[in-house]
Amino acid sequence: MTQPLVLISACLLGEKVRYDGGDLLIEHPILKNWLKQALLISVCPEVSGGLPIPRLTAEIQMTNNDSIKVVNIKGADVTAKFSNGARRALQLCQHNNIKIAILTENSPSCGSSNIYDGSFQGNKIVGEGVTAKLLRENNIRIFNQYQIEEAFNFHQNLYSMRCEKVL
Repeated sequence: MTQPLVLISACLLGEKVRYDGGDLLIEHPILKNWLKQALLISVCPEVSGGLPIPRLTAEIQMTNNDSIKVVNIKGADVTAKFSNGARRALQLCQHNNIKIAILTENSPSCGSSNIYDGSFQGNKIVGEGVTAKLLRENNIRIFNQYQIEEAFNFHQNLYSMRCEKVL
């Protein structure tokens, strides 16, 4: 029985895909072990959605009808590219039967509990990014880079349940 795959933000694996051309490499033994076992599938929804590296910083803003709009710091609406990237991440999960994701906190794509408030002043609010929201709505459990141990425990439970179904 193979272990479940895990979707992970590419920047957390050291890929230079962030808006500033940098990364947020996480040196964690669990991630290193999962890498050795080829259990990690990396994605940058912003890049797969069609945004360049580097790119202008973007934040989520609420509209008058409570829908979201993602705009860059110059005011350009980039919602379609963020939505496209989120759909591609979901397709990757569906194609690979992925039920768990580790995503970058505070990101307008990947933030799972906090995002920037849309003012471009560095203020964070409770909220979730476009990709995190879509994956969660499709029953994919989301963790951030500060919750690696929790993700590991969830992963172990998934694996145990798969093994029990085989028996």
